[in-house]
Amino acid sequence: MDIWGFGIIAAGLALVVSALLAAALRAGRAQAQSAASYDVQIYRDQLAEVERDLARGTIDAEDAARVRTEVSRRILAADADARLPDDAKAGRGSVGLALGLGALLLVGSGMLYWKLGAPGYGDLSLKSRIEMAAERRADRPTQEQAEAAQPPAPQTQENNAEYAALIEQLRAAVAGRPDDLQGHILLAQTEARLGNYGLAADAQAAVVRLKGDDASVADLTTLAELLIYAAGGYVSPSAEDALRRALNIDDTDGSARFYWGEMLIQTGRPDLGFRVWDGLLRAGPQDAPWMAPIRARIPELAEIAGVNGYTPPQPAEADQRGPSQQDMDNAAAMTPQERMQMIEGMVSSLSDRLATEGGPATEWARLITALSVLGRLDDARAVLVDARATFAGDPAALDALTGAAEQAGLE
Repeated sequence: MDIWGFGIIAAGLALVVSALLAAALRAGRAQAQSAASYDVQIYRDQLAEVERDLARGTIDAEDAARVRTEVSRRILAADADARLPDDAKAGRGSVGLALGLGALLLVGSGMLYWKLGAPGYGDLSLKSRIEMAAERRADRPTQEQAEAAQPPAPQTQENNAEYAALIEQLRAAVAGRPDDLQGHILLAQTEARLGNYGLAADAQAAVVRLKGDDASVADLTTLAELLIYAAGGYVSPSAEDALRRALNIDDTDGSARFYWGEMLIQTGRPDLGFRVWDGLLRAGPQDAPWMAPIRARIPELAEIAGVNGYTPPQPAEADQRGPSQQDMDNAAAMTPQERMQMIEGMVSSLSDRLATEGGPATEWARLITALSVLGRLDDARAVLVDARATFAGDPAALDALTGAAEQAGLE
């Protein structure tokens, strides 16, 4: 239904309500007039009764005069109330009253709708909104279109001719050896460190292609993240495909679930995105890099998703190593470069904690992978040596560490 159809229906309803109110007011006035006429007749009967009593001698002349005066006064008052206006004047008054009420209702409802409603926006059922969200998801821009729309990224490369020459040599070497897995891994890490996320994503896509069925969750989530950074935070169909493949391998991976929730929010399904992010908050760990952005945005997301009175779950006292309130306040407005800096801080915090307090092998493996993505390969090798010494008698833990090392290009 368009706005004109809605306006016609609203105007019709206002006129009907106005007519009913006018009729009720007119009926009430007529009823009051009828009661006044009845009172006049009663008072006249009382005067006649007084005359009869005087003739019979039951009252004296002085009392009769006093009663006549009082009843006559009441007759005059009731007669004034009982006077009816002529039909034409009454009709014009009722029509004017109806028009006035109708105008008041139309103006008032129009102002209220303009303030609270959405002029020009059709009424949508839940089914229609879900269908529209599916269409938006299917028709959204491609990765190439999103990257083309981004402003030029600031160059983080050092102003060093020798360093620049080394980078160009690496690019040329990898281009000449398209099947060199280690070369593509190193190139992806280098381009990401320089802030060239589009080029880093291309190199990481080659890593995933070369590994084939052996591509890990970390390979795929790294690819998705680089694509998202290159698109300025937008989750394109290409990034969605990488996330889906990662979640098909491990549907508990926090990084993949975070970006999957972001994709749902961007494509008109905040209700589903809220469920994903709320689940991540409850699952932890609190020092994960996605916790700060989620905590910063989930109260507003809950309102959009229709979740009333939502209170984000608070971390347990034993797990207070997560982001500060300042981190959460700033995370929502971060650029990809700023977010990378935040991740570096989180990685440093995780490294310090594992060095002083220890932790499970999965956290050591996550640290090794994160350090390699940041280009800190020497640090990743040192962590790998320490971790293997720590878990020397645990074959399962050593397997996890070996997988992280292979992903990082350390073996």
